[in-house]
Amino acid sequence: MGRVFLVELDGKAYRCRFCDSPLALAEDVLSRSFSCRQGRAYLFENAVNVTVGPEEDRLMMSGMHTVADVFCCGCGQLLGWKYMVAREKNQKYKEGKVVLERWRITEDSGEEFNLDARQNSSESEYP
Repeated sequence: MGRVFLVELDGKAYRCRFCDSPLALAEDVLSRSFSCRQGRAYLFENAVNVTVGPEEDRLMMSGMHTVADVFCCGCGQLLGWKYMVAREKNQKYKEGKVVLERWRITEDSGEEFNLDARQNSSESEYP
């Protein structure tokens, strides 16, 4: 197997809890009210650094859907699923979207703390 190259994201992002690979931007969250077997899950417009497994029909809380599990490219951990086909008309908005289980991801701020940007006490006392 070749070397895995990960896409880096600029801004506030969600990352794999297991290997810290960036997965999705916070601005791509469409809903925070999804549920999975382990609790909460988020619906995302886009996700990166994931591989998509084989499609299968699955009965979800909202009806029958064709979905594919999504896995982290960095560590192979199962992260959630991707909606491939929604059977019901009112569920079509989910097609092509990715659900990441909340307990499997972490949120970072996308901002780095720069110690050089702070004034030290001697500079502030003596202009």
